[in-house]
Amino acid sequence: MTIKELKPALIWSIFDEITKVPRPSKKEEKIRNFLLEFAKKHNLEVKTDAIGNVAMFKPATPGCESAPGVILQGHMDMVCEKNSDVKHDFDNDPIETIIDGEWVHANGTTLGADNGIGMAAALAVLADDTLVHGPVQGLFTVDEETGLTGAFNLGEGMLKGDILLNLDSEDEAELFIGCAGGIDTTCTFTYTPEAAPAGYQYFTVDFKGMQGGHSGSDINAGRACANKCLVRYLWALQQKMDVALAEIHGGNLRNAIAREAGATFGVPADKKEEARVMLNTLIADLEGEYEGVEKFDVTLASVDAPATVIDNATATNLVAAMLACPHGVISMSKELEGLVETSTNLASVKMLEGNKILVTTSQRSSVESRKFDIAHTVESVFRLAGAKVTHGDGYNGWKPNMNSKVLKTAIKAYEDLYNVTPAVKAIHAGLECGLFLNVNPKLDVISFGPTLRNVHSPREMMHIPAVEKFWNHIARILEMIAKGE
Repeated sequence: MTIKELKPALIWSIFDEITKVPRPSKKEEKIRNFLLEFAKKHNLEVKTDAIGNVAMFKPATPGCESAPGVILQGHMDMVCEKNSDVKHDFDNDPIETIIDGEWVHANGTTLGADNGIGMAAALAVLADDTLVHGPVQGLFTVDEETGLTGAFNLGEGMLKGDILLNLDSEDEAELFIGCAGGIDTTCTFTYTPEAAPAGYQYFTVDFKGMQGGHSGSDINAGRACANKCLVRYLWALQQKMDVALAEIHGGNLRNAIAREAGATFGVPADKKEEARVMLNTLIADLEGEYEGVEKFDVTLASVDAPATVIDNATATNLVAAMLACPHGVISMSKELEGLVETSTNLASVKMLEGNKILVTTSQRSSVESRKFDIAHTVESVFRLAGAKVTHGDGYNGWKPNMNSKVLKTAIKAYEDLYNVTPAVKAIHAGLECGLFLNVNPKLDVISFGPTLRNVHSPREMMHIPAVEKFWNHIARILEMIAKGE
């Protein structure tokens, strides 16, 4: 069975089509063309703005023309992560989906259900003439994952409606009414290449096998950061012996917890066995610290001497700064039990042309002042180490509104369907909702979606039964709004 054969057929068949369209962040041309063709096929009014967002408009069911307009919103792009042993070109290759019991996942890559399933649901509403609804809009934004660029630069006339249903949450039977704001902090070291010292044994060390995950929703899951594991080893070596660091890499995206990291380094030949023993000791420590949470795949392999290495001062400062850099939960919310208030993610380290080393971090908080405080904490660590530090523009959070009318409607709709009261929550991950409220402060906004797990990692999966509940819930909310229930 393929996913397009799952039920409800309409939403699954559209999601299947979406998985076949490459859509990395900042490269949404193909998925935008898909959306424009979809609008043409279904005779929908459609418009785009200068940044590349797409809006489609469908008239109300006859007799429901006076109902409030509803915007069904999702983002076009997906996080492109894969296991290192998987050959996949995210710019050109379709996602290969696999059904495993009650779950759908991809073959060694991210699935893109974040937010492909939200897009599919909105498109299914626009295509389904059996539903009862008032005026409906589908709004599909670009570059949500790497900067909320589409929501930040929403064109005039792209947001028409009174109610916005953001379809980008990840837990069925939960309704979200608030989210954290965020900001990125990047730190750049400039190094001097030096001749690799003679008489050294050179190695590559690789830390793999960790779960990774979303740097917002999974940051409190107690998972290991591969970058932290790597520099923990390099730091320990530097305290015991001379180390020639030739190359370092780890993580990939700012909003994903690093799953893999590695380095090429050398130690004096008479210290090579001690270096191996120290790694084995660290592995044992990590397995004890993360027992029941992580499984580590760590390798140390001998390699030929490189031509050059990073100058010792920069290498020392880099490792020290990454080790000192905070990572994980900084504080918990005092208002909502179990909600992370403030966190930071040591996302990636990459070597660039021009003898540069770039360390990328991401900070989140539901309290604006704390967001900047933790960003400045990270900045101070790297500035002390001699790096040049810059901050992104950031984005504001979304303040909960417990008096939301659509929230009450969504709760009643779910109770009618399943005789269960859905949980009402805020989320530590970033959503676009706060930016839409900047455009129209009177919007009534909630966010919900089917159950997803391990998003932003190759272990991303989506619960098949939850998709049907998600679809039924959308349909019932639209009907209740249209009928004034």
